[in-house]
Amino acid sequence: MLRVLLAVLLLLLAPVTAGAGQVSDADRAEFQRIITGQIDAFRADDGLRAYSYAAPSIKRIFPSPDIFMRMVRQGYMPVYRPQSFRFGEAAVDPLGRPAQRVTIVGPDGKTYEALYSMQRQSDGSWRIDGCTLLESPGVDA
Repeated sequence: MLRVLLAVLLLLLAPVTAGAGQVSDADRAEFQRIITGQIDAFRADDGLRAYSYAAPSIKRIFPSPDIFMRMVRQGYMPVYRPQSFRFGEAAVDPLGRPAQRVTIVGPDGKTYEALYSMQRQSDGSWRIDGCTLLESPGVDA
């Protein structure tokens, strides 16, 4: 069962096949600006600013900045307090969502792969619609 779950998660993190969908350079730059802004807000414990980068679907699940920050502290410590992070590929994921890969070294020194799903808003702006986080076994800093 664990192998099946891992295979599904790796599929979600797999690069998109050629021609299936591309992310423009402008959108890629915007994704990176938004993700960097949110990580900077986490590092500063600025819940209001971190929450401002979340898509409406995330805000429905976590209806206040305090609840959102509690969830991040409990379940996303590598994103909340990264030692470092670097951007990888931006592409359309297998579910058709624009996404940005980020390699993160967490506070524990372990390396993680994050896949940020992005959502375009009605005003044309982008917001973070989710983050899938996996430890990268054997790739510790």
